[in-house]
Amino acid sequence: MRSPPSLSNMNIDDTPVLDNHMHLDPIEGRNTDAVEDFVSVGGTHLLVLNKPSWHLREAATDEAIFEEVFELTIDAAADASEVLPGRAWPVLGVHPGLISQLVEEGYTPAAARDIMQAGLDIAAGYVADGPALAIKSGRPHYDVSDEVWAASNAVMRHAFDLAGEVGCVVQLHTEGSEDLTEITEWAQAEGLPPEQVVKHYSGGRLEGPIKSVIAEKDELEIAVEADEPFLMETDFIDDPERPGAVLGPKTVPRRVRWMLENGWDDAVRRAHVETPARVYGIDTEATLDR
Repeated sequence: MRSPPSLSNMNIDDTPVLDNHMHLDPIEGRNTDAVEDFVSVGGTHLLVLNKPSWHLREAATDEAIFEEVFELTIDAAADASEVLPGRAWPVLGVHPGLISQLVEEGYTPAAARDIMQAGLDIAAGYVADGPALAIKSGRPHYDVSDEVWAASNAVMRHAFDLAGEVGCVVQLHTEGSEDLTEITEWAQAEGLPPEQVVKHYSGGRLEGPIKSVIAEKDELEIAVEADEPFLMETDFIDDPERPGAVLGPKTVPRRVRWMLENGWDDAVRRAHVETPARVYGIDTEATLDR
């Protein structure tokens, strides 16, 4: 399926380059230094996800903690926009692993559900008021009790309901799967179109949500061959104790260069221009100045 490198009519300076899922930590992390790394190899746009609350402050148990974490992320995205030739948008929400943190602290799954849904209410408010682009939710990607699983699904469905009301995307953190059509059916039932459900850390094959493909060559080859809407991401976590995890901030631009060398110009445009416009309503070309 690979084309000879000479077939590409584009180079990386001809296209926006969006990392759909990157964390920045303005307290302990590299923050804008990581953004500068991204820009140095051709990156232009970012979606900045808040880190789990317990990575920035503590496990969120009330609105004040959620608000502090969200405000830190909004500020980090604004600082990133000062560095980028394009811009950054915040995506705010509640990491599904919070339920396990809360249950370990003695909360019932139902009480943890209510706390997490309240956090999503706050995140949706930031979308409605303008600073944030989308919200994040999901369910654990590890084994949990039936009660925790049910509570997690209720949290996720609440996110779909909120997103349907404010008209935004939900980025999902879930178990790995090649078929999540049940989840997009739930989203539709809550008033959210399937195209506004994005699976973070997706492989190249996925039924149901829009794929945000982890920027590994083998998964990107599959996504290119599928000829479907997709996005690209690193899930960079900006943790000084785990530098480069999950993938480093230079990875998406480097993969775009590799894709262009293989003649996959249409796929690059699909991932960095067409799908962002179709899914989020953002214009990565009009917001680019370099």
